[in-house]
Amino acid sequence: MVSKDKQLDEIRRGTEEVLVEKDFVQRYKQTKPLKIKVGFDPTAPDLHLGHTVIINKMRQFQEYGHEVIFLIGDFTAMIGDPSGVNSTRPVLTKEQIKKNAKTYTNQIYKILDKNKTRVEFNSKWMSKIDTAKLVEITSNYTVARMLEREDFKQRFRSENPISIHEFLYPLIQGYDSVELQADVELGGTDQKFNLLMGRHLQQIYGQKPQSVIMLPLLEGLDGIKKMSKSANNYIALTDSADEMFGKVMSLSDEIMWRYYELLSTKTIDEINTLKLQVKDGENPRDIKFILAMEIVERFHSIKQASSAKDSFLNRFQKGKLPDEIEIVTISLKDIQNNNQKTNLAKLLSLSELVNSTSEGHRAIKAGSIRVEGKKIDNTNLVIEKNKTYIFSFGKRRFKKVKII
Repeated sequence: MVSKDKQLDEIRRGTEEVLVEKDFVQRYKQTKPLKIKVGFDPTAPDLHLGHTVIINKMRQFQEYGHEVIFLIGDFTAMIGDPSGVNSTRPVLTKEQIKKNAKTYTNQIYKILDKNKTRVEFNSKWMSKIDTAKLVEITSNYTVARMLEREDFKQRFRSENPISIHEFLYPLIQGYDSVELQADVELGGTDQKFNLLMGRHLQQIYGQKPQSVIMLPLLEGLDGIKKMSKSANNYIALTDSADEMFGKVMSLSDEIMWRYYELLSTKTIDEINTLKLQVKDGENPRDIKFILAMEIVERFHSIKQASSAKDSFLNRFQKGKLPDEIEIVTISLKDIQNNNQKTNLAKLLSLSELVNSTSEGHRAIKAGSIRVEGKKIDNTNLVIEKNKTYIFSFGKRRFKKVKII
């Protein structure tokens, strides 16, 4: 049995701030299991490793015997969280939200124990609230206080529109805590205003205010910007085992420890042991192998993790290509300019080796594109009909392109 003090050490690991810490420690040391609330708005279909920072913390609470509530904000998703944005988010349809929510529940159980996870939808209570009740909730906060929120303040000063319904978002997120009688709410550092709203409204409605635990936003593969699809620096939970393994191995030695701290299930003592091994001369690459194996096994299987490691070693240490490379068929006329020369960036985009033609141009300029292992650009590229070429982008992406 892990002592309460040891549990608290593990729970504090990787956190940015605990509010109010004294109250949280006192509450945690009580014998009664706590209700841990975490809200996710299903605004996109897939999750990436950045999202799992909070889900991992949920798993820790779960392992220590507390009740974890995975709250799907199907009602708030129709509003759109205004946190950190400078314009009103587009409103999603109920059909989009329902479809995205289904993918979330499929993905979270790769980390959480399905039998110990309570899933709730905030439409369950919000759809029953009448106008009078909504007016009552909104009367508990002023416009002046709402405009103290940094993103609202910046938009107001720069005269970017703020729709009235956006003010409802933090109020509804806070009211969710009232309905669930949450003891603790987890969220990213960009959610501080919304998380504290839960404390405020719980006090208004006669409840003990929840403790708030804020977690950092995980840096992406570049080690600088936060992980996101828009920055193309993410590891998706739906990535193949080979792709996931390769991406983890591409991390810098420095950022690797950040991923260990926020994503690994290893204890603080185990991670410190690994750090000592590196300090004593162990190759950081070998420690990275351990991390890559753990992450791939979590979202795939131990067999696939081992296979991905072998594939990685063959590809990068022995100079071999992957055994299986996706074949794409492209018409020659679709990738030719008016002067009949090949538009390489367009070819890369059509083959889906890159996400867009503009990304293709950037990759070509950076010297990241190879054909049959040889670096190439638009000036020396000759593509012929009825031939097949193997294109690579960096060290992890490969496509076999058949020209017709």
